[in-house]
Amino acid sequence: MRIGTWNLAGRWSDEHRSLMLDADCDVWLLTEVNERTSLPGYALHMTQARMAPRRRWAAIASRLPMSSSPDPHPASARARIGATTYVSSILPWRACGSLFPWVGERHAERTANAVDDLLLGLRPARSLVWGGDWNHALTGKEYAGSQGGRRAILTALEELRLEVPTTQLPHRIDGLLSIDHIAVPRGWSTSATRLPAERDGKRLSDHDAYVVELSAGTGLPPQALGV
Repeated sequence: MRIGTWNLAGRWSDEHRSLMLDADCDVWLLTEVNERTSLPGYALHMTQARMAPRRRWAAIASRLPMSSSPDPHPASARARIGATTYVSSILPWRACGSLFPWVGERHAERTANAVDDLLLGLRPARSLVWGGDWNHALTGKEYAGSQGGRRAILTALEELRLEVPTTQLPHRIDGLLSIDHIAVPRGWSTSATRLPAERDGKRLSDHDAYVVELSAGTGLPPQALGV
């Protein structure tokens, strides 16, 4: 099973569709999603709230049977595939300010508040995959978020017993690590790769895409994965 995440930067074109289909993911955790987004063979569930005109905060695309669930936060989409809950989130970036849906004076406080809201909805999930554009590297230099925000995310991951195979993958900017992540339950056997968001020399987003592949050694029953 393959799970991808990509910040589409509000754009959509035949090239975006081609990249996603070539990636051959079963599930996509998308962020900054243009309302024209349509992927053949996939069901698409978007957040109710808009990030900007004709742009939703997040979405989940699945070619496996999927049932949508209420958004656990205005900037997060949630769906159930098999016995697993999937959540795609945008978390606060350094310059986001305190306008809706962010609450708090400082960036670390805004991130902690968003993560706390998410935890209320994610804790009941017995099997959880959580990803999206978290606007934080989880180790090393921090440039998009804050150290306090990172601590809030790492604390939540520990509480949810999730591990993040994308932690050490590079950002498209040399010397930086990814701020787009996919977290899976501890013990899942995975490999992770970065997919440059380019077609014929044209950059499709300011974020690259990332894919986590679950190996046969995951040890979970097929119904937990939705297959």
